[in-house]
Amino acid sequence: MKKRVISLLLCSAMVATMFAGCGGSDNGGAANAGGTEAAGGNAATDEGKKSDPATTINLYSFTDEVPKMVEKYIEEHPDFGYTVNTTIVSTTDGAYQPALDQALQSGGADAPDMYCAEAAFVLKYTQGDASGFAAPYKDLGIDVDAKIKEAEIAQYSVDIGTNGNGDVVGLGYQATGGAFIYRRSIAKDVFGTDDPEVIGEKIGAGSGSWDKFFAAADELKAKDYAIVSGDGDMWHAIENSSDKGWIVDNKLTIDPKREAFLDISKKLTDEGYSNITQDWQDAWFADMKDAGAKKVFGFFGPAWLINYTLAPNCGGEKVGEGTYGDWAVCPSPIGFFWGGTWILANTNSDKKEAVGKLIEWITLDCTEDGLQYKWANGTLYGEGGTKDSVASGTVMKMSNGELEFLGGQNMFDAFVPANQYANGKNLTQFDETINQKWRDQVRSYAAGEKDRDAALKDFKQDVKDNLSVEVE
Repeated sequence: MKKRVISLLLCSAMVATMFAGCGGSDNGGAANAGGTEAAGGNAATDEGKKSDPATTINLYSFTDEVPKMVEKYIEEHPDFGYTVNTTIVSTTDGAYQPALDQALQSGGADAPDMYCAEAAFVLKYTQGDASGFAAPYKDLGIDVDAKIKEAEIAQYSVDIGTNGNGDVVGLGYQATGGAFIYRRSIAKDVFGTDDPEVIGEKIGAGSGSWDKFFAAADELKAKDYAIVSGDGDMWHAIENSSDKGWIVDNKLTIDPKREAFLDISKKLTDEGYSNITQDWQDAWFADMKDAGAKKVFGFFGPAWLINYTLAPNCGGEKVGEGTYGDWAVCPSPIGFFWGGTWILANTNSDKKEAVGKLIEWITLDCTEDGLQYKWANGTLYGEGGTKDSVASGTVMKMSNGELEFLGGQNMFDAFVPANQYANGKNLTQFDETINQKWRDQVRSYAAGEKDRDAALKDFKQDVKDNLSVEVE
């Protein structure tokens, strides 16, 4: 087997960002879920040897997660016959997309044969401005329809990875459908039980409404608990429940369900239902280990939020330390997903068959020899790794998702239906930019810094000033 060749184009040191491909040190290498990583360095090759372009696959990624998966495939398939040249560019300051775009447009021997896109900007590459570069999976030798059905891939993930012609051009290895992750001890104190089925009913699981959730918030408030840390804990569920995305026919559209976030955020603030934190800030992390103004009942999120955000910030590493082991999961009132990484192939690549083998093993193989099974059971790099929610419902049903952090609960019981509950049809390629502008205005309104009309007006003006879309 030829030695694997790695070249690193690295833009910054390790950073944490809100929207992540979402990996972890045990399963996916060094990337933190909720963050991206790159370590400084110069281009280098193993033992100084140059790769043969005819048998080299160029891979572009924004973390080392997928590159390590590919490395594992090559290790386990010594007859594969290809080396992989990896370029990693951090998403910090928007660096990854311009680098990827230039490489795709320039073409030639150095162009990516396969590349990664995360949820914050994946629509650009599957359905938007750069979608012309994405090869349909069927052109890679993958029996894509049959494999998706066999693996029980969540529909939201398929929808996001399907181009305007109805061809699947991207799929992920993770499933990021969201649930409500709550504290067992607080549930027992306020509701008399920590049973996920009972707590799910208490917060209106699957109801499509926030009515029961806010009724539960009143009960928690009576005992001086916050139901969530901040409004960001609810935003992803609200965003994904909307009927329309931000841009419809090149015009800014504020779906009524998203506009309602103004009132929900203000209600959380005015009624004292939260600690008024901002996600990914110190105060938000502090609430995961009871270091905030009030103890917080729960957080909305996918499995990666448990593994790579709550667990490292809970104040302990085993049951009895901090809040470790005092957590459980139940369905959310509203279906949603948060984050994820999709893998695409360049339609101009002359190595489609080889790229197809890598992509199929990572995203669609639901046997015990595939990436999905090893990822779900935490065995990709040996026993004892982090178990994670994967794209394949078939794999999760045949895997053990019990976590000590969740008091022994099998998280797959909650996340398999959560993945099916999520909606992937209201995204646009501008979401990353517009979401930031929207949430800034919502926070200003909730804090009483401006009235509702002013917040809406300023939001529209900000979008008009920064994006080439129509604004009423």
